[in-house]
Amino acid sequence: MNHLPEPAPVVRLPDGTYAYADHLPTPVQPAVAPQVVHQHIHQAPPDRTVQRIALGSGIGAGTVAAGVYFGPLLVGALTAIAANLALLAFLAAVLAWGVVSVVKSIGGPEGQAAAKSIGKARRGRKGK
Repeated sequence: MNHLPEPAPVVRLPDGTYAYADHLPTPVQPAVAPQVVHQHIHQAPPDRTVQRIALGSGIGAGTVAAGVYFGPLLVGALTAIAANLALLAFLAAVLAWGVVSVVKSIGGPEGQAAAKSIGKARRGRKGK
């Protein structure tokens, strides 16, 4: 009922000492020259022209970092503003068209005369 593993055989080393066979020192391997790996990465480095110019003129890294961080935010904000203004202009045009249509249909002869005068006023502004 012995649950211990079998002991490894004992061997005598050339220097006269004894050692277990499973703990023998490994022979020294000759040194192998490291392999040279040629790696070709076909990708252009990122363009750092603005950063180089800024740092070259003595602005400092904080200003460059702020430009890199806030530049895209500014573009996004201006795009959002332009989209809002375009939407508002479209909404104003649709509402004006709706008002003119309602005035023409409901107003009778006075409404048609008012619509004509508005149309003439618009044409007069376009010519100037």
